[in-house]
Amino acid sequence: MEYTEVLRRLSINDEHFAEHFVTGAEPVKLDQKTLALVRLAALVAVGGAVPSYGAEAAAAVNAGATVAEIVEVLLGVLSIIGLPGAVAAAAALVIALGHNVNAVLDQPVDGKPRLVPEQA
Repeated sequence: MEYTEVLRRLSINDEHFAEHFVTGAEPVKLDQKTLALVRLAALVAVGGAVPSYGAEAAAAVNAGATVAEIVEVLLGVLSIIGLPGAVAAAAALVIALGHNVNAVLDQPVDGKPRLVPEQA
């Protein structure tokens, strides 16, 4: 199907057409790695739930993406979602990638210890 027809059907809110892609009955023509990274970027943009990050990060890794590429997705959308969105997404990605958020946050930044509230 031509891209113009795809855009037309989406523009007219053709639910039957869209359903084929939502259910997977009609495959998207991107390779699995690219699709997984795009879905992760969309999840970041909408501020998805932490469990969703786990599922999408796992799908990306299973499709051949590296952890570095997953983090690059976050950097790639930073100018669109802004720093607050990136902060929230970064914490969710830390968990999704199997790390302890507190341990990561307690690490020094540029060789300087983090200020804890009592020291601030």
